[in-house]
Amino acid sequence: MTTLWFFTGICIGGILGGLLYLSARREAVRLDEEKQHLEQEKQIVVEFMHSMVESVGEGLSRRDLFQRIVHAAVLSTGALSACAYERSADDQLRGIAVEGLFPPQRPLPGEGGSSAPATRAKLLEHVLRSENYALGETLIGSVAKSGQAVLIADAQRDPRVIVHADPSLVVRSLIVAPILFRNEVLGVLAVANPADERPFNEMDLSLVQSLAEQAALALHNVELMRMQIEKSRIDFDLAVASSVQGLLLPRSFPANASLEMDALYRPAQQVGGDFYDVFPVNGNKIGVAVADVSGKGVPASLLMAICQTNLRHFSRICESPAEVLRRVNREMVGEVPEKMYITIVYAIIDTERGEITLARSGHELPLLLHRDATSGHLRVDAVGSEGMAVGMVTPEIFDRVIVDKSVPFRAGDVFVLYTDGVTEAISADGSEYSTARLGDALKYLHQHTPKEMNQGILASVESFAGSGTPRDDITLVTVRHL
Repeated sequence: MTTLWFFTGICIGGILGGLLYLSARREAVRLDEEKQHLEQEKQIVVEFMHSMVESVGEGLSRRDLFQRIVHAAVLSTGALSACAYERSADDQLRGIAVEGLFPPQRPLPGEGGSSAPATRAKLLEHVLRSENYALGETLIGSVAKSGQAVLIADAQRDPRVIVHADPSLVVRSLIVAPILFRNEVLGVLAVANPADERPFNEMDLSLVQSLAEQAALALHNVELMRMQIEKSRIDFDLAVASSVQGLLLPRSFPANASLEMDALYRPAQQVGGDFYDVFPVNGNKIGVAVADVSGKGVPASLLMAICQTNLRHFSRICESPAEVLRRVNREMVGEVPEKMYITIVYAIIDTERGEITLARSGHELPLLLHRDATSGHLRVDAVGSEGMAVGMVTPEIFDRVIVDKSVPFRAGDVFVLYTDGVTEAISADGSEYSTARLGDALKYLHQHTPKEMNQGILASVESFAGSGTPRDDITLVTVRHL
């Protein structure tokens, strides 16, 4: 009896040992297969990354890049069809790229399978690109809303999968993954039906998620490259506009033995909306203008150039500054874009008569520094004149409001035109530099040359406003009667 139990124990031990060996062998084979799958997935992802880098370098459009993503997903997973959906600014998901007979997420009108596969593929592509899904709507929208990938191994038993009458649109197995970059959903990638008719598994899900991650990075880089190209184009346009603007501003002043002049222009951006001009008018008279175009950048600089051209043209025809500005407004009122306008002061300095005649279209009041005839003290007076901005109202209104204003301009007097970038400069406590401070600076600098006065005023404004980027363009034109 003892011998029987002994041999029985040996047999049972041998069977258990064999079972343990077989189990260990199967586990080793499973681990080896998983390792092979991981290596394959790694290789696929690396190749996909390389393809995406090449796509970005080629400067493909977003649509073309999405199409490459879909094609690579089909090749990598062995799926029969795939579709990519792009998220729009209004949180809608729109089919942007498709490969194979990928089933739409809504029933097709008049479904049937009688048409040829090529025709059905074109129809499906049209349907997918015309339909929009809100976040949370259909399986595609749900994945976009949650940011979590979904694996549906047996799609025919899952109520979330739409069932079509066309047998070529039957979904056996499906993976839907969000295209995420830094927690922002850029779109959704979906693959359907493995070619070997086996269901997708967790390894397939991991692969699609990896492809979606790399696709998101490529899409971000494409957008970044597009922005860089756009910025370079804008920088180039600004450089050209700045050069043109520099050519328009006078480099020298008309010779006049009775006058000493200087102009200072400091744009807040690369291209500003201010301009000034000084030019001869009918013999010994000098035309001086300072203007401010609402807005900044290229549109303002182009409007400035048009205004300056018109100003010079009509100054040759009309002796009255008010009439010149009337004609400028008539010429430009239809050309000035909505919500844009031009404020301008145009003055004619007549040294023979010792007089300045000016007209003002909604601009800052010019200042006249002179000595009071009675007290002999220095005075700074604002030269008032009515008028509305160019391009803001019709000629009927503009022409009735604007008028000429004449003031004496004698030896020792200083005439200053400026833009609101000077008087509206803001200090740290929110105070404005103001016309009063500008007048005080003129009195303090009255013995200096116009160039030194402009530099002194600029230093005063910058000291008042403190460090930082100027809020507005600064323009000063100073004329001293010798």
